[in-house]
Amino acid sequence: MPAKTTPPPARETPTPSPVPEEAVTPLIRGIAVLTELTAAGGTMSLSDLERATGLARSTVDRIAATLARMGYVRLDGRDAVLAPPVMELGNAYLAALRLPALLSARADALADDLDESVSLAVADRDGVRFIHQATRRRAMSLSFRIGDLLPAERTAPGPLFATEWTDADWNHWRARRTTDPQDHGFPAIPPRHHPAPNQPGANQPGEGCDDDTTDFVRRTAKAKAEHWALDDQLIEPGLVAVSAPVRDPLTSRIACVASVVSHTSRHTAADLRTTLLPRLRTAVAAMEEDLRQAPPAEPGPPPAGLALWTGASKQELGREFVESLARGLTVLTAFGTGRAALTLTEVAKATGLARATARRSLITYDHLGLVTPTADRAFALTPRVLSLGFPPLSRTSLPRIATPHMTALTDLLHESTSLAVLTDTPDHIQYTAHVPARHVMSVHLTVGTRLPANGTSAGTVLLAGRAEASERTEGGAGRAEASERTEGAGRAEGDRRTRAEGTNAARSEAGYALMDEELEEGLRTIAVPIRDRNGRTVAALTAATHAARRTLEECVQDILPALTTTASHIETDLHVASRFTHVPLT
Repeated sequence: MPAKTTPPPARETPTPSPVPEEAVTPLIRGIAVLTELTAAGGTMSLSDLERATGLARSTVDRIAATLARMGYVRLDGRDAVLAPPVMELGNAYLAALRLPALLSARADALADDLDESVSLAVADRDGVRFIHQATRRRAMSLSFRIGDLLPAERTAPGPLFATEWTDADWNHWRARRTTDPQDHGFPAIPPRHHPAPNQPGANQPGEGCDDDTTDFVRRTAKAKAEHWALDDQLIEPGLVAVSAPVRDPLTSRIACVASVVSHTSRHTAADLRTTLLPRLRTAVAAMEEDLRQAPPAEPGPPPAGLALWTGASKQELGREFVESLARGLTVLTAFGTGRAALTLTEVAKATGLARATARRSLITYDHLGLVTPTADRAFALTPRVLSLGFPPLSRTSLPRIATPHMTALTDLLHESTSLAVLTDTPDHIQYTAHVPARHVMSVHLTVGTRLPANGTSAGTVLLAGRAEASERTEGGAGRAEASERTEGAGRAEGDRRTRAEGTNAARSEAGYALMDEELEEGLRTIAVPIRDRNGRTVAALTAATHAARRTLEECVQDILPALTTTASHIETDLHVASRFTHVPLT
């Protein structure tokens, strides 16, 4: 029989702990704004933020201006929109944790093998938070995102984590169930429905509060005895999952839980156990071996110059910049690979902040549950850091990342801009984003349009990037092809063909391609590459103009610098967003 697990008796809802005297109030308020933006899906009007946080409108405006200065939000009219740089906060936690870097390849391989979604999750007190997702592209597929928080009792990983709960954890869970019986505090899932007696669905596990409590205790006891757990439509009808724990080789405690998620149209809950659980356990055993063999993490360079940057921003923006908020947020970025736990002195050194400033920030984060003290007088980030903007952005795409930057570029140049990628069809490109300029005669390209790569500046850049990648992979092969494709007409200022022949000035060594009336009479385009974290060209950013508006020399002198700067901004956002998530190119 399964071992019996009896949680402590229910208690009254605990009174929230008082705010420490040394806590940084502007930092608490800024975290509240980021949390509300995250729960709302990444976009809220400033008025809605005022209502949701209970802060004065002037305070919300100053916080939004500070977050915009940091790049964490983008102010779009009356709305605040989360921006990819805010993901550096969650990246700091995931890098310090190391589990995504060590185990994600195993999870992805299992998803490919089973053709089902696979996730890795960690415990966040009485909740479950995802740290990696390998999803299948189907009309009906898993919609959870990295960083999403789910109530433990409505998941397959939950009972496994609950086998290690303390009395305080059980008390906290019971109090939460009492105060939030419908799970409104978990925006990633549908609210819990409580059907009336004698109606379909009444008294089913996971539905009523009392039944759910009893069922979760039973499931926890079963998970403790059998070392696996099942979710049979606890979150919503049709969704089923099976989970197994991945244990830390040093402590034997659960490091994370791996889950295979499916739908009842593909697998019943019983089928998950008999068909998929053995293969899940094999993958988990390999993950545990990876953890055993993992070398110590080599610490990367900590962020530099943050204190100087915040001081300079305060000088420039004055009262609109909340320096204590900006400095407090930089404390989170001090953590990372090889810096899983840091002392106060190490945090101050990494950020350049005064010891007293770093100390007050850590006290604030401890109060908010974003850091936890360790046994050796250090501090470590908690999974709750992922609640600061990460989930809405964890499924962003390159066109979404690029479009705000392209809009700013179009407004600056008064020329249309586009983003393009290579297609699966040989030597063709597809436009994935386009921002038209406001001219009577301007370039309009429908998103999804496909063109031969050789006739466009974007295609020239992309083909050159593919040749360079082939050269790196094959040790020199492709050099001649890359040279042939990018020689073109040499310098745009001098070596030009006649208008009848067109001009194809592709300068790979200069990092751009210029086309003169190659695609259409009167159309001049100039393109630069967008590179991923590994330096590979994955897209091309293009600006287009009419020959009557700018000469070839003016395209290089006036457009190219702004185009290159914008490409750099897009790359920076892409590199942050793609560190632990997959960013689709289309």
